[in-house]
Amino acid sequence: MTAQPDRFRVTALGAGGSRPRLLAEQAMAVEPDYVGIADAEREADFRAAYRQLGGTRVPDIVSGPEAMTELARIPCHTVVNGIDGSIGLEPTLATLEAGHRLALANKESLIAGGSLVAQRARPGQIIPVDSEHSALAQALRSGEADEVERLIVTASGGPFRGRGRDELHHVTVDDALAHPTWAMGPVITINSATMVNKALEVIEAHELFHIPYDRIDVTVHPQSVIHSMVEFCDGSTIAQASPPDMHLPIAHALAWPHRVKHAARPVDWSNAHTWTFEPLDGDAFPAVELAKFVGGRGGVYPAIFNAANEEAVSAFRKGEIPFLGIVDTVAAVVERAPDYAPPRDVADVLEAERWARTEAQQALAAVGPR
Repeated sequence: MTAQPDRFRVTALGAGGSRPRLLAEQAMAVEPDYVGIADAEREADFRAAYRQLGGTRVPDIVSGPEAMTELARIPCHTVVNGIDGSIGLEPTLATLEAGHRLALANKESLIAGGSLVAQRARPGQIIPVDSEHSALAQALRSGEADEVERLIVTASGGPFRGRGRDELHHVTVDDALAHPTWAMGPVITINSATMVNKALEVIEAHELFHIPYDRIDVTVHPQSVIHSMVEFCDGSTIAQASPPDMHLPIAHALAWPHRVKHAARPVDWSNAHTWTFEPLDGDAFPAVELAKFVGGRGGVYPAIFNAANEEAVSAFRKGEIPFLGIVDTVAAVVERAPDYAPPRDVADVLEAERWARTEAQQALAAVGPR
C-alpha cells in the first residue's frame, strides 16, 4: 500500500489486538479511516501505542467480537480477509452481502461455509489470495470454462516427501515443523506435513472454480515454483510460475484482473533450473482422498473434517498422539458423522464443528499416546 499510494488506499484495518503496538505502527503507515480490534480490552493499549508513536489523528475504532464483520460492511472496493479460523466466515458473508469484492485468504470461509458463501457470492466477486488458487485463477483465463479438463494443485511435499507410511510412525513434532520451502505458523506447517493443507486446498478449488472433485488432482513439486496448473481439453496445460513469495498473489488479488508492476521478483531465466513433479503417495498421505470424500458430501462435512483436524493437530503438538494419528483421527470422526441437513446459517456450521471437536476428543483418547 505504502509503495503505491496513488493506486491503493486503506479504508479500514482490523486485527485481533494481541499486538497493539504493531497494529498502531501499521495504522500510522497506511492511515486508515477505521481500525477494528476484536479484543475490546486491548483498545486502550492500541490508543496508548498510537499516541506514543506520535499519532495525532486516531482513526475511528470499532472493537469487540463483531469488529471484523462491521469493518467488512464499510463502503470500499475490496476487502482482504486473512482471519485465521471459522471466525472469518461472518466477515466473508458480510463482505459479499455488502457487494464488495473479496480477496480471500481465510480458508474456513470456503471449507466450513462453502454452501453459505456460494449462495451470496456473485460471479467473480471472490478473488483468491492463496498462491495455489491465485495460480489457478490466472491459468483459467487462458480458456473458456467448458474447455477446462482438470485442475492440478501443486504441493511441495512437506518435510516427509518420499517417505512411505511405515517411515512416518515415529516422526516428531520438530520433524513435522521443518518445512523445506515456506515459513508458516505451526498448525499450517503440520498440515503441510500431513498433506491436510493440500486437502483443504482441493476443497477450496472446488468451491472457487466449480470443477468436480474427480477432475482436481494433486502433484508434488518440491521446488514450489509452479504454483498450480490447468489442463485444457485440447491437451495443453497452462502453469503459473514464480519464486515462492506471497507478495505476488496478494498484489494480484488487490489489483485483479490487472497486475502490479514489480510486485515480486520473477524467475531468473539466466540460470539453469530443474523442476520435478511426483505423484502423491495416497497410502502415506490419505488426507487428500478423505477431503474429496467429505467435499463430495458437501454441507457441513468439510467443516467437520477441518475441526477434527485442528483437535488432532493440537494433540500431536502436545505429544499425546503419533503423527499418523492426526489423519486417522480425522477419518474416524468423518466416519461417525451423522446425517446433517445443509446449513442454513453460520450457527449450523458452528454446531457441526462443536460436534466434530467433541467426537475428535473421544477418538483421540482411543488413539493413545505416541
